[in-house]
Amino acid sequence: MGHVDHFSAGWVTPVLSYVMACVGSALGLRCTVRALEAEGASKRNWLLLASFAIGSGIWTMHFIAMMGFGVEGTPIRYDVTLTALSLVMSIAVVSAGVFTAGYGRSRVTSVALGGLGTGLGVAAMHYTGMAALNLHGTVDYNPLLVMASVVIAVVAATAALTLTLVVRGPVLAVLAALVMGLAVSSMHYTAMYAVDVTLAPSSAKLPGATPTEFLFPLAVLLGSFLFLASAYVALSPTGKGDESAVAAQLLREVELSTATATSPAAATPAAAVTPPATPTAAV
Repeated sequence: MGHVDHFSAGWVTPVLSYVMACVGSALGLRCTVRALEAEGASKRNWLLLASFAIGSGIWTMHFIAMMGFGVEGTPIRYDVTLTALSLVMSIAVVSAGVFTAGYGRSRVTSVALGGLGTGLGVAAMHYTGMAALNLHGTVDYNPLLVMASVVIAVVAATAALTLTLVVRGPVLAVLAALVMGLAVSSMHYTAMYAVDVTLAPSSAKLPGATPTEFLFPLAVLLGSFLFLASAYVALSPTGKGDESAVAAQLLREVELSTATATSPAAATPAAAVTPPATPTAAV
């Protein structure tokens, strides 16, 4: 049995990962609120941006936390394809939950189904990311702790959506982001304590990339996007006519950022977004 260390880098990784989870949650929940105040294409764009924000936020949290994960007696590598898939899966599953919350007619049903979808998105991202782990040995899980981690994610995500969609106010908005960040972090470390590693010593080279080769640059890129997008949304106009353009521009930025991180050679500059012209008053 290999000795597993979840805090090999000290408290830097858990604290920083929690901050990133809160930032992604705050941005995503704020975009969800904007969506409820919008209609048509504007509503769709805000919900898409909310999905990108929450999905990339929990992915960034997970892999920053994984920087502190180590197993004595074996190096660790990450399968690039599965790691990228975990990011896509995170955004896709969270999107289902966010759109359910945004378009549902019944507020209670919307919150319940939205929390379920968002919580399952957190869990799906985590365990897909763990499947990308390569080491000299096998990884097993405690089934009870796995189930507990999924329940934690769903319950806390539902609580965050409840605070966001049912009760309004800046204090509760901050509280909702903190709750959602706690959901992601609690789910992650509960799931990690479910891990058991059985070593199989070998001198063979492990396939995949090291954290510093792939995970760290992508986490920094997504983290930078979240901070910049949060400031942009906070300062963006709230008029319905401008919301669609702002959300569409942010969506283009995150698509370009993701493409640049996963395939630098294939990335192309994002198209400039021209703000909608202000109608002139009739004379």
